[in-house]
Amino acid sequence: MSTNVIRAGSEAWPELPLAAWQDTCSTLHMWSQIVGKVRLALSPKLNHWWEVPLYVNAVGLTTSPIPYMDGIFEIQFDFIHHRLIVQTNRATGATMKLEPRSVADFYREFMAMLASLGIEVKIWTMPVEIPNPIPFDQDTQHASYDPEYANRFWRILVSCDSVFKEFRARFLGKSSPSHFFWGSFDLALTRFSGRRAPERVGADPITREAYSHEVISAGWWPGGGDVAGAAFYAYAAPEPEGFSQHAVKPAQAFYHPQLKEFLLMYADVRQAASPRAALLEFLQSTYDAGADTGEWDRTELEKASS
Repeated sequence: MSTNVIRAGSEAWPELPLAAWQDTCSTLHMWSQIVGKVRLALSPKLNHWWEVPLYVNAVGLTTSPIPYMDGIFEIQFDFIHHRLIVQTNRATGATMKLEPRSVADFYREFMAMLASLGIEVKIWTMPVEIPNPIPFDQDTQHASYDPEYANRFWRILVSCDSVFKEFRARFLGKSSPSHFFWGSFDLALTRFSGRRAPERVGADPITREAYSHEVISAGWWPGGGDVAGAAFYAYAAPEPEGFSQHAVKPAQAFYHPQLKEFLLMYADVRQAASPRAALLEFLQSTYDAGADTGEWDRTELEKASS
């Protein structure tokens, strides 16, 4: 296929068949974990692991400012010009190309680039939340980068992020930013009821902190496993009785019993007369399902309709 990059000004909801960019997706997942772990290592811990994610910006994904010594630095993936950029507040910076290269090669060059800027940091080199992980410095298996699909991926994130922020603005209670978790490789938004959740017996520390309070979460991810394509998801934790049977919209949305989530395939959204309206309908109706069956105090948590 052509490697000509489709710029952000063209179609906002492009096709993204998982089979066509699976290798690039897997490689980019590992690269994002390397960058994300630097933010994690140097940032103060926040509730629900909010010091972990990346954020959508005007060229790709960014760490946002990371504190270091008496200053800050920021790392961003630029999916327009296909480069990784590190910028400090001391007017110093460095870049490296995003191109086909192994995870091990990316890791070595990236860590050397940080060191050249006087940034010394150690990260755990084992990937997380994937089957059969390979340490970053030993991973020569993942080495793909298709700039066209990387650009499409980012453009979808831009569109989703805008809708997620619009949906977030409807809520008065505690809610997360729209943020990109590099572990699960998804863009997510979470609302909170304000009540603590029952403790999960046997849960690991990460899960225990993430779900310490009642939540309704929604997001988008490229797909994987038995979900053979990009999809929007929504779930409630803990899941209230009756949640899975609750009617949601649009008509193509369905409950996945193994994942215990409502899903709406990305292809159905991009083909809708208004993708924005279809996505908002999914976000609102799945939230309604969780808030109603979970008996949230919706009068206090939601803005009054204008």
